[in-house]
Amino acid sequence: MQSLSSFLHMNPLFYLIFSIMVSSSIAQGPPSPGYYPSSKISRVSFDQAYGNRWGPQHQRVDKDSITIWLDNNSGSGFKSLHSYRSGYFGAAIKLQPGYTAGVITSLYLSNNEDHPGNHDEIDIEFLGTTPGKPYTLQTNVYVRGSGDGNIIGREMRFHLWFDPTQDFHNYAILWTPSEIVFLVDDVPIRRYPMKSDATFPLRPMYVYGSIWDASNWATEDGRYRADYNYQPFVGRYTNFKLSGCTVDGPAGCRPPSASLSGNTGLSRQQYAAMQWVQSNNMVYFYCQDGKRDHTLTPEC
Repeated sequence: MQSLSSFLHMNPLFYLIFSIMVSSSIAQGPPSPGYYPSSKISRVSFDQAYGNRWGPQHQRVDKDSITIWLDNNSGSGFKSLHSYRSGYFGAAIKLQPGYTAGVITSLYLSNNEDHPGNHDEIDIEFLGTTPGKPYTLQTNVYVRGSGDGNIIGREMRFHLWFDPTQDFHNYAILWTPSEIVFLVDDVPIRRYPMKSDATFPLRPMYVYGSIWDASNWATEDGRYRADYNYQPFVGRYTNFKLSGCTVDGPAGCRPPSASLSGNTGLSRQQYAAMQWVQSNNMVYFYCQDGKRDHTLTPEC
C-alpha cells in the first residue's frame, strides 16, 4: 500500500493543500485546556508583591506593571517581597522584536540567595533571537546543585504558536509539593512530577523577573551575542498573578490546583492540550538528548 508521504510527494497539488491544512491547524494554536487557573487568582499590583532586586535605574514601575531594560551599562531585575513554599506565580509579558540575541527575559523561582552554590530553581526564560527566527521559551528545573560546578539542568524548550513580541501573553509556574506545571495562556506546556526528594525542589523560593546578557549561551549556544547597537533591550510585565504559601504562613496553607478537580495532575483535556504543544512546538527535551548523562537525571 502506498504511504501517505510518498503519495503526497508524487502529487504536488495534494502536497500543497495538505501542507496548508497542517500549517493552518498549527497556526490556530492548541486545543482548549478546558480549565483556566489564572481566572481563579486575583491580580496584584507590582508594589503589592514585588520590589527592585537590581538595576533600579533600568526600571519603570507603574501601579500594575513594570518595564525593565538592558543596555551596555546594566540589566535589571525584581524580586518578590516574600519567600514561598508553593504557589501559582504568573505575569503577562511582552518581548522586544528584532535583534535580541544573547538577551534573556525571565520569570523564575530561586533560593540562590539563601543557598548559594547549592540552590533550587524553576525557570521560564525567553532566549533572545535574530530577525526572522522565533523566540525560544526555555523551561528548566534545577535541584540542589546549580552553580557549584555540577550544573544539572532539566531543559524543555519551545517555539510558541504565536509571536510573543506582538502582544502580552500570560506565563505562569504552578509549584506544589507534588508537581510543577508550566503554563502559557493557561495551556499546560510541561508537567514535572515529584518522583523523589533528590529530583524535586522542596525548599522555599522567591519569585524573580529579570533581563540580562547571557551571550555565552542564550542564542544558538552563544553563536550570536548581544549587539548593543540595538539597545535598549526591553521586557514588559503586567497582570501579575500570585497565590502561594509563604514561609511564615499557616501550616495548613494549600497552593492552587492545576486542574478543576483540585487533585494532583491534569485533566484529560489539559493533557491533550499539553501533548499538542509538545508535539508541534517542543524543540528540545533533555531526556531525549543522547549526549546527556542520564544517570544524573534519574527521572528520565
